[in-house]
Amino acid sequence: MGVSGSGKTTLGKKLAAFLDLPFIEGDQFHATENIEKMKSGIPLNDQDRFPWLADLNEALIREKNTGVVLACSALKQKYRDLLSQNIPSNQLLWVYLACDIQTLQERMQNRNHFMPTSLLKSQLETLEVPKDALHLDAKDELKILINQIKTCLHEQ
Repeated sequence: MGVSGSGKTTLGKKLAAFLDLPFIEGDQFHATENIEKMKSGIPLNDQDRFPWLADLNEALIREKNTGVVLACSALKQKYRDLLSQNIPSNQLLWVYLACDIQTLQERMQNRNHFMPTSLLKSQLETLEVPKDALHLDAKDELKILINQIKTCLHEQ
């Protein structure tokens, strides 16, 4: 989890391959209206996000017995609560990718994505840094990040 440009998808795909688990890209669950809103530079509000989060929760529940890796912003605690609804806490590991604004802006400018760089500020303002998550430096190499997650998973 983390703001746009933090590397959620890149890490999520690599982690899913490493763990031999399915990967869910949260952005693929957005309603067309939400994508158009973001493309226009309009931040999503809670009402925009709740159906999206409910759909992601259903996808997680379908995979809870076998495991899955999800890339999702999950910016607020109430979003994380909705995402984890009906999933035992011992079956869930939150990974927060922290990153400085300059790196986030550079990454966002160098990719093809519907989220414009102009919305980064609103995401950072919305972000409630999770207390119960593995905090990682999004600028670290993928191999280092995966090893940190692997260590955490073995400790659980």
